[in-house]
Amino acid sequence: MKEKILFLIVFCIMTLSIVGQSKINNYKYVIVPNKFEFLKKKDQYQTSSLTKFLFEKYGFNAYLDSDKLPEDLNKNRCLALTGVVKDASSMFTTKSLVELRDCYNKVVFTSTTGKSKVKEYKKAYHESIRNAFLSLKSLGYKYSGSENKELVNDSEKSFSNIPKNIVEKNSTNNNSFPLLYAQPLSKGYQLIDEQPKKVFVILKTDKNNVFILRNKTGIVYKVNDYWKIEYYEGDQKIIKQFNIKF
Repeated sequence: MKEKILFLIVFCIMTLSIVGQSKINNYKYVIVPNKFEFLKKKDQYQTSSLTKFLFEKYGFNAYLDSDKLPEDLNKNRCLALTGVVKDASSMFTTKSLVELRDCYNKVVFTSTTGKSKVKEYKKAYHESIRNAFLSLKSLGYKYSGSENKELVNDSEKSFSNIPKNIVEKNSTNNNSFPLLYAQPLSKGYQLIDEQPKKVFVILKTDKNNVFILRNKTGIVYKVNDYWKIEYYEGDQKIIKQFNIKF
């Protein structure tokens, strides 16, 4: 009886590993935030740099979100997963998890918990993150080159599966303002349309519901139930109105 239970456990683990590997192999890139949520500073304790290094060590094509990205990734952010380190530490043990999230912020893989009992913060985070990455190593990632057929189609399906009543409601209430989707970045969000295509990158400020535009002279702010985007192109002031789904 014990042998049967052990066999089932091993079988389930192997099956989940194969499924996870197959799905992750569809993605061409991994983007690593410059700052993780549990830290106060950019690349504090070199956690982001280490995470990018470890992704590359195990075969991934990784970039920090401040790096210049490849042209195909700029056009379609759904070619990449976002690699995020989560802190699950207890009083005497530093614990780290690595999550891989798709372009809709859905978690597609979570590592085992990496642990360290080292007291110094930098050494403890480095040891726990390295240990968490061992489960990614076991996946044996190898890019399958199937993003054009699978990821782009998945993106179109995801947008086409948005409930019609929600889209119609937004259109009716807000004078048919275009709908954008906000995808989290370390300092703000990128806004994509239904193609999906990146339209704007907005950065956080100290004010609620107020953002600044990256690479443009302008701001984004909320008015009632919709968002207004104002920026300059040369001497011309442009004002646009959108529904933004966070």
